[in-house]
Amino acid sequence: MYNMNPMEMIRNIAIIAHVDHGKTTLVDALLRQSKTHLSKESVGQECIMDSNELERERGITIFSKNASVQYKDTKINIIDTPGHADFGGEVERVLNMADGCLLLVDAKEGPMPQTRFVLKKALEMGHKIIVVINKIDKAGARPEFALEATLELFLELGAGEHSLNFPVIYASGREGKAGLDSDLSLMKDIEPVFEAIVKHIPGPVADEQKSLQMLVTSLDADSFKGRIAIGRIYSGTIKAGQEVTHISRHGEKEKCRITSLMTFSGLNRVEVEEVKAGDIIAIAGIANATIGETIADPETPEALPLINIEEPTVKMTFMVNDSPFAGKEGQFSTTRQIRERLFKELETDVSLRVEETDKASWVVSGRGELHLAVFIERLRREGFEFQVSRPQVISREINKQMMTPYEKIFIEVPEKYQGAVMQKLGARKAELKEMRKSGDTIFLEFVIPTRGLFGYRNEFLTDTKGLGIMNAVFFQYMIDPGNWKERDNGSLVSCETGPTNLYGLKNIQDRGILFLGPAINVYEGQVVGQNSRSNDIRVNVCKTKQLSNMRSKGEGTTEHFNTPKTMGLEDALEYIGDDELVEVTPKNVRIRKMYLKEIDSKRAERIIKE
Repeated sequence: MYNMNPMEMIRNIAIIAHVDHGKTTLVDALLRQSKTHLSKESVGQECIMDSNELERERGITIFSKNASVQYKDTKINIIDTPGHADFGGEVERVLNMADGCLLLVDAKEGPMPQTRFVLKKALEMGHKIIVVINKIDKAGARPEFALEATLELFLELGAGEHSLNFPVIYASGREGKAGLDSDLSLMKDIEPVFEAIVKHIPGPVADEQKSLQMLVTSLDADSFKGRIAIGRIYSGTIKAGQEVTHISRHGEKEKCRITSLMTFSGLNRVEVEEVKAGDIIAIAGIANATIGETIADPETPEALPLINIEEPTVKMTFMVNDSPFAGKEGQFSTTRQIRERLFKELETDVSLRVEETDKASWVVSGRGELHLAVFIERLRREGFEFQVSRPQVISREINKQMMTPYEKIFIEVPEKYQGAVMQKLGARKAELKEMRKSGDTIFLEFVIPTRGLFGYRNEFLTDTKGLGIMNAVFFQYMIDPGNWKERDNGSLVSCETGPTNLYGLKNIQDRGILFLGPAINVYEGQVVGQNSRSNDIRVNVCKTKQLSNMRSKGEGTTEHFNTPKTMGLEDALEYIGDDELVEVTPKNVRIRKMYLKEIDSKRAERIIKE
């Protein structure tokens, strides 16, 4: 392949779309039809690109990935990008590797808020866009509406004439069919997508005669090869075993030797001897490589422009588990093990920050609640046991004033739930920016402090009976509105250690909402439910009935035990107060008081008041 002109024989494309609009499924269809060699695990599997267990469960792409297909004489490098705003940092970086984009739009829903976020970035970079109206086989699909709404979005984002003249392909990713017309019966295969990519997406602008310049746009870790830097070669040629210069973000230059040079073939990385400008590669041997930095020629090292990395807006404190059940359920629970794992994550996730404190705890900062919740979930599945504090926003001093992060949220709800949504958001200091109606659906746009969004997602789903759609993107730093109201309800806290008993649970179920059923081990200081009032109450959920021979005729027949509310990880993180922690283990997620004994808790309260 490399004997031909590499500029003409390579296409670098990013696939951008809203969450669940089928981009990963479309990539699967492209891989299968190009007869790309797939691993045994991938054959017959849906969403090959969503290789992470969490991605499969949630049905969203979290980590950007690279794949490559060969179509006739052209190598097409495909970058699958996340559609969720909390992983927006990934999207911006990977767009730097591409020369054009496939914009996927759901034929029924049309373009959605996060399509706007990513498309805006792509248009700013001057990328050529191919619009793919996907899911035309879906019940209620309206491709004409989706196309018209997409054109409106392009105009709204100030697209120039070059961008407005976009080619349109209609497709059903699930069936692996595409065509220039929206009639599914006329479609044979996915080839029209390949044809459009080769025809409309320009080849990479690069010069292999110049000295080497490669921009690192993502990182991976390999237990044998160490840190792997993935990026695109903007000029020159790179060879396996070659000596290169690594130029850091601060302009420091360090000579390194490439220990492994790889390109992408299908979903795999394959070792090669030489790669020329324009292609996307993965290299090992540069221990300190970070996203946005340049790998250059050692003779004439020149840095490429740095990529800005979005700053984190939410932080949490991670601690070693010190509950009475510590060390019983997790494989890794020591300070050393947790510390090693947290700092290892920094190698691949540049939106994350970890600061060590003087105690056995770490302040971990991320791009949002979901970003941190996904990270915590991954750790517990790996066998880690630890505890985390309540999420807090990261304030910054700008022009000698403390500013707090704000988010722009886009909401789509049936008209009858509009009042409930506006009332709740008003109480959370949200400001309505735009409202429009389409049929029975209301579209709302708010600007809200990031802190005001904490704990709202579940409320929103309840208020809209699961029919509402809400998306948020970072807006800017502004002055904190203040006067934040703490939660209305206190907690029901266990005053005993032992297994819960149905008799004890029935006695206290009228006091609020229980989180646990019978025969579950609890400890003193563990939160077992939500109090209906604002204060905390210590309760005995382990209480058993005194046995005697005396029974009255109808005793116990009218008693009913309410189904307890199951608290998942995200529910627990949204629920806890400042004096509570979430204990995370591979088997359980528990909520507990920071001070387990009531006397310690009161003493701490007294010290704070003084």
